[in-house]
Amino acid sequence: MSSLEIGPEDLAKALAPGAKNKFFLLDVRNGWEHELARLPDDALIPLPELPERMSELPKGAQIVAYCHHGVRSLSAAAILRDAGFDARSLAGGIDLWSRLIDPSVLRY
Repeated sequence: MSSLEIGPEDLAKALAPGAKNKFFLLDVRNGWEHELARLPDDALIPLPELPERMSELPKGAQIVAYCHHGVRSLSAAAILRDAGFDARSLAGGIDLWSRLIDPSVLRY
């Protein structure tokens, strides 16, 4: 795991009730994927739209980007960091999240 990534277990701990959740969850998949499976309280900005839509993201927030398997979200995290955001990618994407943390999240 690179410094650009956060593991599903660490993210789950940070999002647990009572934790000091300061993460902004950003889904960088396509809309149809977002409709199939998503994390709670997230925002959707597909990766190709990210450069033009960065103004929609909260300044000063810790952003965790996620996608299906963690490839697009690594690109998103790098793009966001280059633009001055504090951003990381969910390692393994929503697929690994479903397998390790929440099996109720649909795998596709």
